[in-house]
Amino acid sequence: MLKKSSPFNAPLSCQNKTIAYYHQQIQQQKRILQHIQAVLPDTLAKQTRHCLIKDKKLLIYTDSAIWATQLRFYSTIILAGITQQSPEPVETIQIKIVTESTGVSPTTTRKAKIPSATTIEAMRNDSLIVRDHQLQQALLKLSATLQRLSGKN
Repeated sequence: MLKKSSPFNAPLSCQNKTIAYYHQQIQQQKRILQHIQAVLPDTLAKQTRHCLIKDKKLLIYTDSAIWATQLRFYSTIILAGITQQSPEPVETIQIKIVTESTGVSPTTTRKAKIPSATTIEAMRNDSLIVRDHQLQQALLKLSATLQRLSGKN
């Protein structure tokens, strides 16, 4: 018969100062995150994943650069609202993107799509008849780079 797993609260009931300290830190971060999400629009609040205060700096984590940019527009509102919630003084906000290397957010790696050899050759041939010298040179460089990346010299 399978044993029922015990909840995490069981270790917290022990008198371990280290676990109690980390539990208190997690609870504080959750409260701050909830407060930040409350002052943001709903669509943006859903994209804020984690936050913590470190060295008078509020670190906010999100999934992508797009959401990070949007969060930066609300930094003054967030900073004004967080000073009331935080036990530590907060002077600046830094927004970070959660990447695959942290293991928190799975993302797929994208690879460049190299055109076929026929397309690369057509690009090179078409660039030879372009009248604008600067554009012609750029197209020739592009076709040479694509040919090199395709591995077919």
